[in-house]
Amino acid sequence: MVAPQPSTTKAKIKCHHCGDDCNENPFNFEEHFFCCNGCQTVYQILQNNGLCTYYDLNENAGISLKATHFEHKYNYLSEPKIQKQLLQFESEKLNKITFFIPAVHCSSCVWLLENFQKIKAGVYSSRLNFIKKELAVSYNPTVVTLKEIVELLITLGYEPSINLQSSERTEKSNKKENSLIFKIGVVGFCFGNIMLLSFPEYFNMDLNDLVDVQYQRFFLYLNFGLSLPVFFYGASSYLVGAWRSLKEFFGKQTNVMSVDIPIALGVIALFGRSFYETFVNQSAGYWDSLAGLVFFLLLGKWVQNVTFNFLSFNRDYKSYFPLAVEVVSEEKATYKNVSELVIGDKMVVRNEEIIPADAILIKGEANIDYSFVTGESATEAVKTGELIYAGGRQIGKQIELLVKKPVSQSYLTQLWNDQPFEKDKYTPTTELANLFSKYFTFITLTIAIGTGIFWWFVNPDKTWISMTAILMVACPCALTLSMPFTMNTVMAIFGRNKLYVKNQGVIQLMNEIDTVVFDKTGTLTKNSQTKVLYEGEELSTLQKQQIVAVLKNSNHPLSRMVASHLVNFQREEAFTISGFEEIKGNGLIAKIDGKEIKLGSAEFVVVLENSNEENANVHVQLDGKYYGKFVISSRYRKNWREVLGDLKKRFELILLSGDNAGAKTLLQPYFGESNLHFQQKPGDKLQFIKSSKNEGRNILMIGDGLNDAGALRQSQIGIALSDDAHSFTPACDAILEAKQFHRLPDFLRFSQISLRTVKASLVLSLVYNAICISWAATGNLSPVFAAIFMPLSTISVVLFAVGLTYLYAYQMGFLTNKVHKLKI
Repeated sequence: MVAPQPSTTKAKIKCHHCGDDCNENPFNFEEHFFCCNGCQTVYQILQNNGLCTYYDLNENAGISLKATHFEHKYNYLSEPKIQKQLLQFESEKLNKITFFIPAVHCSSCVWLLENFQKIKAGVYSSRLNFIKKELAVSYNPTVVTLKEIVELLITLGYEPSINLQSSERTEKSNKKENSLIFKIGVVGFCFGNIMLLSFPEYFNMDLNDLVDVQYQRFFLYLNFGLSLPVFFYGASSYLVGAWRSLKEFFGKQTNVMSVDIPIALGVIALFGRSFYETFVNQSAGYWDSLAGLVFFLLLGKWVQNVTFNFLSFNRDYKSYFPLAVEVVSEEKATYKNVSELVIGDKMVVRNEEIIPADAILIKGEANIDYSFVTGESATEAVKTGELIYAGGRQIGKQIELLVKKPVSQSYLTQLWNDQPFEKDKYTPTTELANLFSKYFTFITLTIAIGTGIFWWFVNPDKTWISMTAILMVACPCALTLSMPFTMNTVMAIFGRNKLYVKNQGVIQLMNEIDTVVFDKTGTLTKNSQTKVLYEGEELSTLQKQQIVAVLKNSNHPLSRMVASHLVNFQREEAFTISGFEEIKGNGLIAKIDGKEIKLGSAEFVVVLENSNEENANVHVQLDGKYYGKFVISSRYRKNWREVLGDLKKRFELILLSGDNAGAKTLLQPYFGESNLHFQQKPGDKLQFIKSSKNEGRNILMIGDGLNDAGALRQSQIGIALSDDAHSFTPACDAILEAKQFHRLPDFLRFSQISLRTVKASLVLSLVYNAICISWAATGNLSPVFAAIFMPLSTISVVLFAVGLTYLYAYQMGFLTNKVHKLKI
């Protein structure tokens, strides 16, 4: 028997603060391990203030701080003029401000942020709205500054989103949301009280045996009074929507009747019949059914609005740009709101900062990352006097720029001036809703009028009873309630699995897709990760040390990538480097111990012409001898081959990339040669989507950068792939967290299943309507049964649709992350 070999697998060490893997170089403090100095610092801050209960509420509750750098970033918050644009209240000893904190995610976050005043002296109070991720802070400006508060929040891992858009935020959306909540409150109050006053009717109690007839009438009239705000206020949006739809239909502006019409008919029929029963027959009527229907309709609308407000899908360049930038005038530096920049302003841009306006480089060495604008992952070296476009990010040392155009006229804003951004691509109802509502409305009215005419000649006493009964029991709930409740359920399930869709229409439109268009950089590949491989004659340890020493003198991204790859060969003792020179766009040359080292492009190092290399390479020549090259390529996302292979079976796949054709051979088996398009500018992508739609294609576009904004908006559905769902995202219809990229085919399948579920509930509703309308047409449907059937049908159809949706979600592993064998 062979003896078992000892396991060589290392036990994973998790950061006590954020839970990240910290096997390589863990920081050890008081028997806890941390992945970086930032996480350890936060732990010490919490410990010193007696707030380590933070870790008891949720394990590894913190946010990773490995990439947190904010030196100089928030200096502009010391500028009084900038502060005025952000503060909601300002006085000598009390300022109030509300921050948007995207990183809030759990109960530990709530607990810590609401105890923020215990950490920072001068903070009076802090209150967190978890749903909106908004932190309201009151503080004493004589004790603590706004900048200090923001920097401490960043240190704790809760960086506020402060940008140009935040300073121009309006209260319009808040007023709309508050209006809906107020409606739900009013209707809910009336609904509850009407049910309470109708309690004897549910059990056929004779009120004459319980109370005086006078009080019985009082309760009936009180129910009527409570129904007035339900009808005229709660249901007003449906009544107004139905009236507008009728005007447009008879005015021949459209040939489709809105789904609001059958809803309005049901509400009006319930109100009219109940009015008749209360004031003519002195009976209870259907006030509870009326209030219940309106209440649940408003509740469904609120659920959708909450989902929409949780994430921002309509962000533009204002959410991408910083709020302020440093401006130099007469040797004096001040901070200025980006929207107030004018031609001729001199602005200072530091490493990793965004350039907010088209400007000319006047001082410093500029290496501009245009990946958000063009999709090209490599940086561009810009010479003094050359133009730099807005949206570029400076990589390297501080530079000075002369503003050439104001923000509103920059190249970047043209992406939002195109036609796709002028209006929403969705109408209130989809084709299925239009079809159902159109015929349902006509059929219901025809049957009601026909029945009324019939009974007018046969038994006039049944005319009014039969007509109102038909309008009451004719329930479009399969569309009005099962559709939104099912789609809201799907939205919740998608959200749980990190796909955040803008509205219900997105899920329905997923079923019409026949073409999937991918961006490459940041979509199929990872923005923040690259792979470096060396090809050529083997280098000695000394030679690797010399290469690292030379590369460390350069701020070029390729130099930093190779230096990072060789970081283990970095020597503690510095080399004596002479004659160092960096030739922009070509490479580096230097001497170490009298030996020349050349690093850079093939043309520069090997004296080749038009090499047309597919990848970004750094060639190596040591003392006149060519050794080889470092090949730098992007890392593709996990399971990307399986995703493309699965989608290829059902859709046509197209690639639109701003990069060169280096990955053509790798990607050709999935896209085909004719569907691979490289070196595509933002306008090229937009035009391609437009022409493809004109050819009859239904397109799903998946991208990640600002350069994809026009294409995402132009397509039937635009999905933005993001490593952080709350970070900058172009105008899109859905946001998919990058970690869930491998589940993209499952999301598309589930959207098809959800629509099938709605169709099944539609059949169920039609069966109900056929039975109940037939019964109502006989004139024998009693008020008691009519009152029961209306809510019962609604509840049964909604439970059927939502329950079936959850069953399918369970089968596909969306609820358990485990796919079951049961076939769908």
